[in-house]
Amino acid sequence: MTKGDIAYNNFLSGYNCTQAVAVAFAEELGLDVDTAARLSCGFGGGMGRLREVCGTFSGIVMVLSQLYGYSDPKDLTAKKELYEKIRALAERFRADNGSIICRELLGLDKPEPSATPEPRTSEYYKKRPCPELCRYAADLLEEFIKENPV
Repeated sequence: MTKGDIAYNNFLSGYNCTQAVAVAFAEELGLDVDTAARLSCGFGGGMGRLREVCGTFSGIVMVLSQLYGYSDPKDLTAKKELYEKIRALAERFRADNGSIICRELLGLDKPEPSATPEPRTSEYYKKRPCPELCRYAADLLEEFIKENPV
């Protein structure tokens, strides 16, 4: 089973898009599932359902930050290297999906008026690319990590 399959199933089990990706990589991050889910929970729905940066891409950034990030605020080289990785994956994500913005991926004209999540029904899944974007993001990240060992 690929990380994409795991992220896809995570989303279908009720995790939001960011959680679906982050939880798929919990072991690699040295986190238990609960911690990975809690750290990533606010980024779903384009950050708190604002429909800004796609939650699956936020999950990519979270994993990249943990695996390739830095803790010394003066380490400008490490900061630049991390940002280059993020930008490269953003470029690929955009090329393959058209955007990294949640509302654009969902075909919405404006942000959601409410913070209330929609119930996960069969109709919800029919009108959302989210499960497939979870799969795509986690597979892209898995491929990137294999090509760029930590």
